[in-house]
Amino acid sequence: MSTLSVPSFSVIGGAEVQNALEGRHKEIADIIESAYLLHGRGDTVNPPSYFLRFPDRPSSRIIALPASVGGEFGVDGIKWISSFPDNVVAGIPRASAVLILNDRTTGYPVACLESSIISATRTASSAALAADRLTAGRERPRRIGFVGTGLIARHIHAHLLGTGWEFDAAGIFDLSAQHAAGFADYLGRTSGSAGITVHESAESLIRGSDLVVFATVAGTPHVHDPAWFEHNPLVLHVSLRDLAPEVVLAAANVVDDVEHCLKADTSLHLAEQRLGHREFVDATLYDVLTGDWTPPTDRPVVFSPFGLGVLDLALGKHVLETARAAGSGTVVDGFFHEVRRYG
Repeated sequence: MSTLSVPSFSVIGGAEVQNALEGRHKEIADIIESAYLLHGRGDTVNPPSYFLRFPDRPSSRIIALPASVGGEFGVDGIKWISSFPDNVVAGIPRASAVLILNDRTTGYPVACLESSIISATRTASSAALAADRLTAGRERPRRIGFVGTGLIARHIHAHLLGTGWEFDAAGIFDLSAQHAAGFADYLGRTSGSAGITVHESAESLIRGSDLVVFATVAGTPHVHDPAWFEHNPLVLHVSLRDLAPEVVLAAANVVDDVEHCLKADTSLHLAEQRLGHREFVDATLYDVLTGDWTPPTDRPVVFSPFGLGVLDLALGKHVLETARAAGSGTVVDGFFHEVRRYG
């Protein structure tokens, strides 16, 4: 007789997620690196994300990211994340998300986790990991610049600091003077003696930075001149749609996953449409992590991560286990009510 049983179902709220992740930047980086290595070895399933769009709300979308991760994680599930830019005007975050984790044996959902924090954390840790590996063996950039000053920019900055980065100068550019001022205040409280400059233009910021972070909500490219990057900075192109094809084609390009990144009118997708091929993509982050590709020093290096569902699952599994070990989270008794085949 089968010994299978219906698993319990837990709800892990935002405060509990925060407690499981806060201050553990190096531990999280190890989790993200392990997930990338499993993905590069083919021990994951990461189908295309599904974009739910609305004709009456064209700037908004909700995205489904189903995935499965093998190896030490052994978890299936899906992230359901919304992006409603108009929220910012009302003073609430643009993005909200939940993560559903499924039992690998029965397929039953075992947990629902608040996932905006997980999503921001895996995005930031991925960017920091890429920055670390892409500068391995050479002097790290000391001048950082942020184009876009929202939650993701703050998380990236925190993960860089939490994994040993130090900066002499920090630049800021945002279309909103209020948001730029708020981010400058945040940097002033967290960056020690680094000088902080709010720039009047993206060009000024880029030319004055050796590490440039794009974390905007731009839907189409707004940076067109490759000459702005003639000092060959490292670019973390997290928001994916800021750079015009001519900038992309003048750089060395690293992605987390080629198929995922070259779609949905990302900057690299636009470059592919212009050229009719993908040969301008130099490497994946897996190639960098395994030492199969070394970044050049005579061109800007652009890391464009689409953001893989496998990262959310790996980190979500860690959060669930951490929360359970701490006795936190809420078990919903009887969530699955009809569990007998014949009643």
